[in-house]
Amino acid sequence: MADPTRDDPTSGADDAGGDDATEQLVERGPVTAEYVETDDERVLTFDRDGRTAAIVQNATGYAIVKVRTAPDGDELERYYGFDMALDHAAERLGVAVADLPVPEAAADMGM
Repeated sequence: MADPTRDDPTSGADDAGGDDATEQLVERGPVTAEYVETDDERVLTFDRDGRTAAIVQNATGYAIVKVRTAPDGDELERYYGFDMALDHAAERLGVAVADLPVPEAAADMGM
C-alpha cells in the first residue's frame, strides 16, 4: 500500500521536525523570527516593523555568534553567548528579550 503522506504537502514532512528541515518561521506579537541553515552558516533573523537583527553562527558549530544588521548585513558585534546576542538583537528592535521568538532549531546557538 502506498504511503498517503508521501506526496501530501500538509503531512508535515517538511515541517520543523523533519529530517531536511533547515528553516523555521515563528511570530510573537510584532516580532517575526526566521531560522535558516545554509552550507556556511546558521542564521536567525528577527524582524519588527522593518527593523532587522540577525544572529549568525558558523555552520560547523564554532561557538562565537555574530550580530548583524541583516543576514547579509554589516557585522555589529561578536559574542560567546547566545543570551548576549539575543540581548543585542532585542535592543536593536526596541523590544524585551522575552519578546523575541526563538525557533526550536536555533535554541542551541552560541553553545
